[in-house]
Amino acid sequence: MGILNSILGAVTWWNGATLNTRIFTARKGIKVGEDDQGNVFYRNHDDSRRWVMFNGEVEASRISADWHGWLHRTFDELPSEKPLAHKSWEKPHQENLTGTMMAYAPAGSIRAGGAPKERSDYEAWSPE
Repeated sequence: MGILNSILGAVTWWNGATLNTRIFTARKGIKVGEDDQGNVFYRNHDDSRRWVMFNGEVEASRISADWHGWLHRTFDELPSEKPLAHKSWEKPHQENLTGTMMAYAPAGSIRAGGAPKERSDYEAWSPE
């Protein structure tokens, strides 16, 4: 199964970089930095292209705001050289939990478990 996964990983973008991206990175990529999750960031010689090689699952929300700004040319300074100022109320990254048992379930939701809550502010409509 390991060989099959490595073959699939080379041709499908959701399992990592495609074979073409790996070849392009090896030939033209200049490593400019790495984030705390192990994602590696590259640019080409004339800085006309910037890209990221994900460490593990390809999930765009795993890129920090610092590196996202660099990738999309919001600013040219590398986050490793000039990091963004962070606020005290900012939370660390949390992966998207939609579709998992850890996803948010509001009170009264079927997924929240237990019996539905009694509500005094709601009266069900019934046709006359």
